[in-house]
Amino acid sequence: MVEFSSWNGISSVLFACTFNAVRSPMAAALFQRRFGKRFYVDSAGLRAGETDPFMVSAMTELGVDLSRHRPKTFDELEDTSFDLVISLSPQAHHRAIEMVRTMACEVEYWQTFDPTILEGSRDARLDGYRQVREALMTRINQRFPL
Repeated sequence: MVEFSSWNGISSVLFACTFNAVRSPMAAALFQRRFGKRFYVDSAGLRAGETDPFMVSAMTELGVDLSRHRPKTFDELEDTSFDLVISLSPQAHHRAIEMVRTMACEVEYWQTFDPTILEGSRDARLDGYRQVREALMTRINQRFPL
């Protein structure tokens, strides 16, 4: 059973990063995996990047298929009525604050490493994406206890 009282009435969450290609889709998928359809969750970025194949691989390891994820921007969101926006990059944090300026919405910043900057072998790079995935999963589990 979800303990709603510790969530301050949160029923919809937006995860945001720079390109909506790695961190925010991972976080949204992990959140949805944990809670199913009990809450509305979406992701967006400042700019729409390209779906990252390492992100897809890291999530596939958990049985989560993000191969059809299509990055979108804040401006392309169908709904902006979120209770909480969690930004995963400094740039997205500034945009999130701007977006909710006239709304009753919380904004949190979770500093999250950008694994796209990693160099090296495929295995070394994929391990960086796994670390980001695990860090996001831990943070989601702590912030949204069951």
